Amino acid sequence: MVENNTAIERTSLLRVPLDIVAPEELEEAAYSLLKDGQAHDIILLSVWDLLRAKNHYEYRPYVQRAAMVIPISKSLVKGVRFLKKKKIYRYMPFDFVVNLLSSLEKWEKYNTIYLLGGKMRNLKRAEKNIRQTFPQLRIVGRFIGNFKQQEEATILQAIRKAAPSLLLVGNGVKGGERWIARNDMQLNNGLRLWCSDLFDVFAERKRHPSRKVFEGGFEWIGYCFQKPWRILRIVPFIYYKLLVFLYRLFNLN
Repeated sequence: MVENNTAIERTSLLRVPLDIVAPEELEEAAYSLLKDGQAHDIILLSVWDLLRAKNHYEYRPYVQRAAMVIPISKSLVKGVRFLKKKKIYRYMPFDFVVNLLSSLEKWEKYNTIYLLGGKMRNLKRAEKNIRQTFPQLRIVGRFIGNFKQQEEATILQAIRKAAPSLLLVGNGVKGGERWIARNDMQLNNGLRLWCSDLFDVFAERKRHPSRKVFEGGFEWIGYCFQKPWRILRIVPFIYYKLLVFLYRLFNLN
């Protein structure tokens, strides 16, 4: 996390970092990260991600060094309140990205983005819709997610040359968020953000949960209809609840 960024307050949950960024301070937080000229990862963290971040050899350091770790699960908000007595702000992933793009559009110096991920048809439509919604944004490059291994070096070079203020990475890129971590030193400075089905939503091929469903914490039900195997995540969710209770019981946090 960048030092002296007053718009970001770092806390932790189960010894995994989480950031407190109020909606009215998001723009200031993003601007502060961009103006220092360094590379900064933004992570949208779910309960499942938090459990991975506790133990995964590659994902854990990626989360630990991220400039902004934003909770997207209601259970994380409850966990912070239960263990730390703090109020933390949860964001719907699509809304977070839209707010970020809206902020970038205002800053002529930082209004460039690069799109990486998705299928060609969806990516083209997503690009078109982004251009229509944010006419002052400059899309300086795009590439599909299911690229061949031998194409990776060329893509990395194209991203460095384009030097976007924001690199948006979505589904199809092998390794997902870990692709960003693995190629950290080969990417340009600026913001980097992975959001799984972002381009499908922008392309209007997939709907994001309604605000009412999201605020109630029931978005996982829709995800289970889309991918039934996700119902198995009830097991790690119970494990998460048990960990939170144990951390409180033994004052481990």
